Amino acid sequence: MDMKKRISLELRNRTPAEVAELVVDNCRTSDGEVEGLTDDFKELEFLSMVNVGLTSLAKLPSLPKLRKLELSDNNISGHLETLSEKSPNLTYLNLSGNKIKELSNVEALQNLKNLKSLDLFNCEITTLEEYRESIFELLPQVTYLDGFDQEDNEAPDSEADDDDDDEAEDGAGPTGDYEDEDEEGSEGGEVGLSYLMKERIQDEEDDDDYAEEEKEKEEKAGVKGEKRKRDVEDEGEDDDDDDDDDDDD
Repeated sequence: MDMKKRISLELRNRTPAEVAELVVDNCRTSDGEVEGLTDDFKELEFLSMVNVGLTSLAKLPSLPKLRKLELSDNNISGHLETLSEKSPNLTYLNLSGNKIKELSNVEALQNLKNLKSLDLFNCEITTLEEYRESIFELLPQVTYLDGFDQEDNEAPDSEADDDDDDEAEDGAGPTGDYEDEDEEGSEGGEVGLSYLMKERIQDEEDDDDYAEEEKEKEEKAGVKGEKRKRDVEDEGEDDDDDDDDDDDD
């Protein structure tokens, strides 16, 4: 996929001015130049163009808010002055795996006053004698070169640190809360279950009582019915007796 098409896809119905991060790794440029990227990406802070076949940055648009630029595994050999002209606020630049051979190739980075981290790993320049000392001397604003400072202290992974901090902040409190909730939920579940069982037993007892009451009513009704029937029969017999007495008279 060519770079223009990839960038248009990465917009995802956004305007260029709404994009703060853009990743177009592993697409292809037609002539080794930046394509499809314009000055309209004025809010862009992170740009990754890894392994896209770049040989030059001459057509890089003005990206005043750009702070992190990933350009590893391309064919860039120099002419880096464009970076200080178009992205003067860069703090992180990854040029690993490019064609950087001489110190003169990176002299232009002196104008990136905010540059703190520079990666030239797997570039031929790293084979130069006293390579690290020379780079730190040439670019005094750089704190980390290829991931380490002058005392060989590893650079912190800002994204990983942020994630760790988030986990630490979110983990201690919420995790504890989740455990409490689980315990409460468990106790609540047991209480709820006991309550439901009691309710069910009570309902069954109520049903039994109701059935007994109904049975008693039916029995009483039956007795009354029998009594009424007998009373009626007795009255009928009395009437018959009276009739017989009248006939005798």
